[in-house]
Amino acid sequence: MLVKLLPALGLYLVLSAEAQADDAAYCAQLSALYRRYLGNTGEGRQFPDVTASVAMDECQKGNTAAGILVLEKKLSDARFTLPKRG
Repeated sequence: MLVKLLPALGLYLVLSAEAQADDAAYCAQLSALYRRYLGNTGEGRQFPDVTASVAMDECQKGNTAAGILVLEKKLSDARFTLPKRG
């Protein structure tokens, strides 16, 4: 029985790794957009948006789910069109 499950498990692991790589690339793309266009809004803020900074840090740490959620919201709220996901 276990021998029959091994190919399916292997496929799952490959697909899971690809999804994680796609999420990491997407998170990096969102971070770059945020930094470029919203990192310094010129609204008289002396400090960067801490929530966005934490989200970008989460992306770098591999916690892409948390980073993507926040960055998508920040960019959408600023009326940016989000890039296509992997």
